[in-house]
Amino acid sequence: MDSPTSSVITLRINGEAHTLPVDHRTTLLDALRERLDLTGTKKGCDQGQCGACTVLLDGRRTVACLQFAVAAEGREITTIEGVADGDRLHPVQQAFLDLDGFQCGYCTPGQICSAIGAIEEHAAGLPSAVTRDIRPEAGPPPLTDDEIRERMSGNLCRCGAYVSIVEAVARAAGARQDGRSWPADEARPDEGPAHPGAAAKEVAV
Repeated sequence: MDSPTSSVITLRINGEAHTLPVDHRTTLLDALRERLDLTGTKKGCDQGQCGACTVLLDGRRTVACLQFAVAAEGREITTIEGVADGDRLHPVQQAFLDLDGFQCGYCTPGQICSAIGAIEEHAAGLPSAVTRDIRPEAGPPPLTDDEIRERMSGNLCRCGAYVSIVEAVARAAGARQDGRSWPADEARPDEGPAHPGAAAKEVAV
């Protein structure tokens, strides 16, 4: 299908390679949902504003609706379907489930992927807009509720489950800091977040 406007690409998603022909204008979101049936990643605003389509690209958060599929070739893509370890939920998934960090569940896959990325960014010492001491030698700032709200501000929840979402992120971050059941092979971001601003594996299709 090679032509001036299309290519055959191979996307590595959740540890598996998928080869498919795509139009160069196809977003990663549409490739995941419409071509590969990975419907855990949700389409919300389709403008990069709501965060429902958040996935991890080489361990960093990105909104799949603003990412061209061809630009993701050669990179490691993690969707909500790939964050658990078999039947064992990721600590962020478990925290969302335990603390009711969702209601309708539509935004939850994006919230979970974003939270995983946010926790790793914090652990790497990356500051947010509310971090008071941004000196590299200061290390990671205290992960206060304000820090969590700011770092998760690119993910909207129309149901208003924000209080429980903050609690869930804080609990999962505690597990990360204590080394309790946090996946050892999670990517460690070395640069700022690409993100602008089900329960368990998947809640809604």
